[in-house]
Amino acid sequence: MDSITRKMARFTLDLAYDQIPAPSIKEAKRFLLDSVGCAMAAVNNSDMAAMYRFTEKLGGTAEATLIGNGHRTNAANAALMNSLLVRALDYNDIYWEQDPSHPSDIIFGAISPAEALGKSGRDVLTAILIAYELEMRWCLACFPGVREIGWHHATLTQFVSPFVAGKIYGLDEDQLVAAAGISGSSHFTVGGVVAGHLTNMKNTADPLATQAGVLAALMAAEGYEGPVEVIEGKEGFEHVLPTIDLKPEILLDGLGEKFLITDCGYKAFPTEALTHQPMSAVLNAMQNNGLVAEDLAKIHIQTTARGADILSDPSKYDPQTKETADHSLPYCLAAAAADFGVYPNSFSDEKLFDPRIRALLGKIEVVANDEIDAMFPATKRAIATLTTNDGREFTETVDHAKGSPQNPLSDDELIAKFRANCDGVLDAARQDAIIEATWAFDECGDVGDYMKLLVV
Repeated sequence: MDSITRKMARFTLDLAYDQIPAPSIKEAKRFLLDSVGCAMAAVNNSDMAAMYRFTEKLGGTAEATLIGNGHRTNAANAALMNSLLVRALDYNDIYWEQDPSHPSDIIFGAISPAEALGKSGRDVLTAILIAYELEMRWCLACFPGVREIGWHHATLTQFVSPFVAGKIYGLDEDQLVAAAGISGSSHFTVGGVVAGHLTNMKNTADPLATQAGVLAALMAAEGYEGPVEVIEGKEGFEHVLPTIDLKPEILLDGLGEKFLITDCGYKAFPTEALTHQPMSAVLNAMQNNGLVAEDLAKIHIQTTARGADILSDPSKYDPQTKETADHSLPYCLAAAAADFGVYPNSFSDEKLFDPRIRALLGKIEVVANDEIDAMFPATKRAIATLTTNDGREFTETVDHAKGSPQNPLSDDELIAKFRANCDGVLDAARQDAIIEATWAFDECGDVGDYMKLLVV
């Protein structure tokens, strides 16, 4: 029987731009615009400055452009840096079923190689659809999800990124299988990168898995081999993660017939996905009842066990870094209550130690609700009860965060998010040019022309 990766390779080879439904193409453009905006909001961050310096020190053939500073390097290094910029603020897309993922982390695993080869926007859009289709299927296929047993979703991305890059590089079937074997045996990632005190690796793990796919595709193109049954073979994925029940039919059945990209969500806040429903519930309660932070005596949140454990452990009540703060449910709730929202600048050093936000942290209680947990992941409910200093109580329930397919961002709202992310980085004329070029991305003859717009 053909291996799982061989069947994915055939899907990758067979998929042509003209086979993709118009709504799926439109959504790929929307995610591209959203991702570029997220990257622009990160270009001046100190951690990104460190990675810009690191990337320049690596050298490499000047064939692909870095967003922001415009430095040119090889496609693999550019894919890492650009994917990291997209991911840096935790503001890009989110899909969460059995497993969470951010398929847009892989977009520049297509664009950077495409720029190196002078490929078109249609070539890239086709590869982006491969990224979303395979990544989202992996999120559906593992029971329980790999995150549930302590692995990070980059463990899944390592099986997707080689097909995305391989599509751009024009690999044949055997080469694609080899690339999947090379990448898929090299980037299993422990969940510790998003647990406890968080570091820069929280944002970097998945971009590294994207880069791994580019490197694997380049190696396979030269005739290098990798395990041909890296998923189901001896000591492959299924064997080394024996508590996972992988359902191959979810990965494979109907590939290329129905596209999942329109089921993926956007983030209305630059924070970990399970903070969104609790924040929305708190904001609704405050806005509906005319409350300000100084009115609050207590914020009581009922959420999933994950939200009460991973996002609300003791370290999350005293975050010292941006990476910990944007994965801290108490901090995100406090920032939302203090400023009527959470924004990219909510994690600056000034905000991180803002007395108004810090004063609220001790008033927040997060508890797991078994009934809510039983609804997860189909419904990610949060219940917020706000108690005021004068003893009044207000309760709000939110099931679907803004940006989810059930509560979508309109084109106008998406553009507003993009412009907010670009403010202070790009002037209005450049923002307009990027928006126009993204909506017309299928007419772009050379992706290098698009990348020139992303240089500050």
